[in-house]
Amino acid sequence: MQTTFKVGDKAVYPGQGVGEVLGIEHKEVAGQRQSFYVLRILENGMKIMIPINKVGSVGLREIIDEKAVEKVYEILRQKEVSVDATTWNRRYREYMEKIKTGSVFEIAEVLRDLYRLRSDKELSFGERKMLDTARSLLIKELSLAKNCSEEDIERDLQEIFSS
Repeated sequence: MQTTFKVGDKAVYPGQGVGEVLGIEHKEVAGQRQSFYVLRILENGMKIMIPINKVGSVGLREIIDEKAVEKVYEILRQKEVSVDATTWNRRYREYMEKIKTGSVFEIAEVLRDLYRLRSDKELSFGERKMLDTARSLLIKELSLAKNCSEEDIERDLQEIFSS
């Protein structure tokens, strides 16, 4: 299923977060004319060009809907989570893979697991950085999906993780 975007649409680019479609450009690449979405990542202003015919394979997707928002909150609220006793670097690799999928549900699992782990022990530098990444990716998308401020989502997260 190929998703098409228009200029001004918001889209999620795996590992980078939410971007806005600034335009559609046509370029000659290796003797072939190709069309690209020009995406500006909201978090850092970085511009990315994505071949329109590769949207599916790179995982560019629409912002989640209300039903998916509820599922994200369910994942975040799960208390009975076993953060296995694997080494931090192995855990880091597994979490990195989940973030790279671009799946909002996988990112929510990473955030939840790292928050729970943090209450048991000190996180490594890499894990703290990953916690921040997962948090900012989730906050940006949830605020757009729920049409509310990032501060509102921030409060929701604090409420969930302080209980």
